[in-house]
Amino acid sequence: MAELDNSSTSSSSGSTFFNRSFTMQANTAEPDAPKVHLLLNNPSSLNRAASISKIYNSIDSVKGKVKKLCNLFESSKSSSTSKELSPKVVLRPAKSIGYSSSFSSSFNNPLIRLPGTEDRIVVYLTSLRGIRRTYEDCYAVRMVFRGFRVWVDERDVSMDSAYKKELQSVLRKKNPSLPQVFIKGKYVGSADVIKSMFEVGELAKILENFPRIQQPGLVCDCCGDVRFVPCGNCSGSRKVFDEDEGLLKRCLECNENGLIRCPNCCS
Repeated sequence: MAELDNSSTSSSSGSTFFNRSFTMQANTAEPDAPKVHLLLNNPSSLNRAASISKIYNSIDSVKGKVKKLCNLFESSKSSSTSKELSPKVVLRPAKSIGYSSSFSSSFNNPLIRLPGTEDRIVVYLTSLRGIRRTYEDCYAVRMVFRGFRVWVDERDVSMDSAYKKELQSVLRKKNPSLPQVFIKGKYVGSADVIKSMFEVGELAKILENFPRIQQPGLVCDCCGDVRFVPCGNCSGSRKVFDEDEGLLKRCLECNENGLIRCPNCCS
């Protein structure tokens, strides 16, 4: 009986030993399962993983864009080098051709004529500097014609309003731009047309038959190139005393500013 008790105790002790080892191994293996379960069921961890993957994807897209830009710059450099190596071909600009055709159509237009000026060049301009672009265009046109040493009938609309009304009636416009040029009574155009004709060489051909001034650059001693002087009849006051009626009357020889055309350079 004692032996049986000892064997039972020994077997029970062995079984308990094995059970303890089994429980220790089970306990050591069990904590990993809840961690995996928590990782799978935790939305914050999944969001972090998704954000990390997005960051990597954005980095990859940025790298792709940088590669594309590098390829574009390399292709532009290669094309520029090929252009530099290719021989240069000089062509006539198309702008001059377009201006020449527009000039010929306006110059031969029978509807726009300035009667009584078939032997001269007439330029309607302004000497006021209120609008800078307009004044610069008028000055440029004056210098172009002075370079050819030809006499020009300059009609300043700011000095005499009659010239403005005359230009409005000829062009049939209420507010025509300045300057406006007429050659031999025919309408030519504005400053852009004159500049383009000068660059192409058409203006020189048209002005071949005009007489040249013997002393270019000479300033008029009478008016100082203003083309107007004070009226000698009323001394610029625009009023004349009528002895018969004993009244002051409007002077009929000057304009609204009491000025007349310079008799020295505009006769």
